[in-house]
Amino acid sequence: MRIDRDGVWYYHGSPISRKELVCLFASVLTRDAEGAYWLVTPAEVCRVEVEDAPFVAVELFRCGCGREQVLSLRTNVDEIVTIDDDHMLYVDTNPETGEPSPYIVLRDTVEARISRSVYYELVAHGVEEKVEDEHIFGVWSKETFFPMGKLDDGA
Repeated sequence: MRIDRDGVWYYHGSPISRKELVCLFASVLTRDAEGAYWLVTPAEVCRVEVEDAPFVAVELFRCGCGREQVLSLRTNVDEIVTIDDDHMLYVDTNPETGEPSPYIVLRDTVEARISRSVYYELVAHGVEEKVEDEHIFGVWSKETFFPMGKLDDGA
């Protein structure tokens, strides 16, 4: 089994086209301490190769505004999760290109990569905050600030 960067699941090299089957597999996907992904059922265990993150956040929901706003994301397997202290939003930045790769923690160490269009929506709801004398850009959700990047001194 393999999951590509776009969240497409493959079995023996062929994409799994039935969403219901993908959702079933997604419900038993776990990640071990070494970072390997596994499908774990009472009957068997199967290793899954994951190119980036096993899921992709494809839609953003927003309720309220400012520090009180609540941001929730829907994944490609229709799991809805609210950005909060248990479901942290974070951004990895490629050191060579500077390109951001945003993620949200769904459960334990299983994450979803945030699609480009949803990332742009998040940026539209972002604000500048001063954190430990640094100007940080990020979003508020459930009264918690989630940094998305540092701003230059001249910004």
